[in-house]
Amino acid sequence: MTETALTTSQAHSPVEIMQQAMASGVKPEDLEKMLSLQMKWEENEAKKAYVRAMAAFKKNPPEIIKNQHVKFTTTKGVTEYDHANLAEVSNKINEGLSIHGLSASWSTKQENNQIYVTCKITHELGHSEETSLNCGADTSGGKNAIQGIGSTITYLERYTLLSLTGLATKGMDNDGAGAPPETITAKQKTEMEKIITDKGVDEAAFLGYMKAESIDDIKLKDHKKAMVALNKAQGKKETKK
Repeated sequence: MTETALTTSQAHSPVEIMQQAMASGVKPEDLEKMLSLQMKWEENEAKKAYVRAMAAFKKNPPEIIKNQHVKFTTTKGVTEYDHANLAEVSNKINEGLSIHGLSASWSTKQENNQIYVTCKITHELGHSEETSLNCGADTSGGKNAIQGIGSTITYLERYTLLSLTGLATKGMDNDGAGAPPETITAKQKTEMEKIITDKGVDEAAFLGYMKAESIDDIKLKDHKKAMVALNKAQGKKETKK
C-alpha cells in the first residue's frame, strides 16, 4: 500500500481507522479488511498481555492460610476440618491480580439439583478465561435450604478461583473433608424410588447399606453401587413365606 495506508500506531480504534481511511479515499471493501485485521491484532495482543500478567502474578503468588475451623455433628458422627474462607482466598488473590491488571468475578446458576459456579479472570485489555465447578447443596450441619445453597456457592467460588489461578491453600492436602458431596440427580433419584416401589425393597435396609439418611443423600460416585444393590435386591414381597 501507499503512504495512505494506516498503521496500528496511527489508529487505535475502529472509528479512528474509518475516519482516516475515508479521508484517504480507501475503498469500503479495503476498509472492512483493515478493521478486521485491527480487531484480530487487538484480540491477540490482549491474550498475550493476559498470559504475561498471569505469569507475573504466579512468580510472586500470595500465601493463602487456612484461617477458619469448622466442626459439626450429624447422625453419622463429628465432622471437623480447617479451610481458607472466601474472604481469605478472594481478598488475597484479587489484591495480587490487580497489580497485574487482572480481576476476578463469578456467575452462578442452578440446574437439575446442581449449583454451577463459573469464575472468570479478565485482563484490563479485555481478554478473559474461565472455569466452572458444580455440586449439590451442602445440607451438612443442620443447614436449611437457603443456607445449604449459600454454603455451596461460597465453596465453589473459592475453589474455582484457586483452580483458575493455579494456587493452593497452605496445607490444602487435608482440605475438602467438609466439602459438600456431589449427590445423585433428580432423575436418578426417581429411578431408584421406582425400583424400590416396584420390587418392594426394604428402603431402610437399603439406606443403611448405602450409609445415607435418605435417597437424596446418596453420593453421585455411589450411584452405580446403589443401582447394583437395588437390581439384586429380592424385596420384602418376594422374601415372605
